Amino acid sequence: MKKILTLAVAAALASGAAVTQAYEAGDWILRAGAVTVAPDADSDIVDESLPVTVDVDDDTQLSIIGAYMVDPYWGIELLAATPFSHDIDVNEVDAQAGETKHLPPTLSVQWYPRGAADGWQPYVGIGVNYTYFFDEEANSDLEAIVGKADLDLDDSFGLSASAGVDIPLGENWALNAGVWYIDIDTTATVKLKEAGGAKVKFDVDIDPWVYNIGIAYKF
Repeated sequence: MKKILTLAVAAALASGAAVTQAYEAGDWILRAGAVTVAPDADSDIVDESLPVTVDVDDDTQLSIIGAYMVDPYWGIELLAATPFSHDIDVNEVDAQAGETKHLPPTLSVQWYPRGAADGWQPYVGIGVNYTYFFDEEANSDLEAIVGKADLDLDDSFGLSASAGVDIPLGENWALNAGVWYIDIDTTATVKLKEAGGAKVKFDVDIDPWVYNIGIAYKF
């Protein structure tokens, strides 16, 4: 995904630099494309009796990103996407602990240093993320070790940082590429059904890099 994003931006810079697309106060920008969540995960050990850690795999979904220009240089962006689905893997052995789905809406304030100028529009931003986990399931690999179990992940609030660029393809259309780093920390709870409902809790830092490549339309 990183290589595709880099090549696409380079091609667009070569072909679209002369096309005008200055931003103005009141502009709405709708961006859509493919967005990949690539966790840089780290976790505590699951339990002293089960001294293993877990990792979270990547997933790609459809991005739907809206931005509103407060003035030519400042905008507010909401990152949204179709639900992501992730396998939760055990690091020390070839096994899966479970799987989960999540939605990570992220609201950012962005600065566009060339907002009032024609041509390409780079931007950087800071924001806040809320991640909602749902449809968590313990995997059969985990249940083979601990017996029947339920898996639950706490929702997360965290900060984010982002950067991106709109490369105009016309007066209203542009190619968009963006990247976010998001602080997503959760507590995983494994409820052991065959041990009187005993619960095992451990912290997981997901902290993903998020990459988007797509198109943008300015209203």
